[in-house]
Amino acid sequence: MATKTKSRAKHSATNQPPARFQQFGKTYPAIMRAYEALGEATQQAGQLDAKTRALVKLALAVGSWREGAVHAHTRRALTAGCSPDEIRHVVLLATTTLGFPSMMAALTWVEDVLGRK
Repeated sequence: MATKTKSRAKHSATNQPPARFQQFGKTYPAIMRAYEALGEATQQAGQLDAKTRALVKLALAVGSWREGAVHAHTRRALTAGCSPDEIRHVVLLATTTLGFPSMMAALTWVEDVLGRK
């Protein structure tokens, strides 16, 4: 189990999508293009700025308990200009909605990317 966590943390620090995601795109390029087009359409469908959208997407990943999505949306939030403290704040807000243990798990996933131990 420790090896798996280390490889996730190492991978997350590279700012690259998981190998499995990349391989899916190579194997099914039409589906990946359609998925990316849908993502772009939803990003442009409203009035939220890029930073706010990134934080909302991170909150959705935290709330749905998707570790890989939390990693991905943490990276995307950083790319959108969010600070590590803003990202952590999103996770802290989950405490009263999801519970302390769930928030702590999500914070661990965020820290996989941010690099704090």
